Amino acid sequence: MRVLKGEGAPVVFTSVLMIEKALTSADVEFVTTLHGDEAVSFHVLLQPRGDQADRLLRAIDDVALGELDEAVREGSMPEGAAAAGPGQQALEVSLVALRGAGSEAEGRLIEDHPLDALKAVVDEVGADEVIVLTDPHYVEEFFHRDWASRARHKVGVPVLKLFSHSKV
Repeated sequence: MRVLKGEGAPVVFTSVLMIEKALTSADVEFVTTLHGDEAVSFHVLLQPRGDQADRLLRAIDDVALGELDEAVREGSMPEGAAAAGPGQQALEVSLVALRGAGSEAEGRLIEDHPLDALKAVVDEVGADEVIVLTDPHYVEEFFHRDWASRARHKVGVPVLKLFSHSKV
């Protein structure tokens, strides 16, 4: 654990964690052990599913991953305003899991301009890093339009990109 010189108080490592769905137990274990025994405080940002324009990209990603059932289900998943309720529930589940693993955790939903919201939170909390934990998004990644690629040019702190685990 880091200690401020001359103060003796432990310093907490501050991470902003961008997610798109509830964290699995494997995700929680992964992000809470990244810094060994160092205390970590998480500021979680979750963006509920976007609008129909994102549906095609998600379906292509599902097909690329061989998850044909998921691609077919894309049309029945709530999006936009209808996704806020499930998004809030996913956020709460994730915060409880992070706290249960011994980390400080707070969070919020972001609806518009996720990278602007990310930059604002990084500045507000004096974050040490950003962790982007999402499913693979091949089309966006290929064109460097995914959150992590775009965040690296915007936030002013290191950005770590991780792939989430699909099973809870």
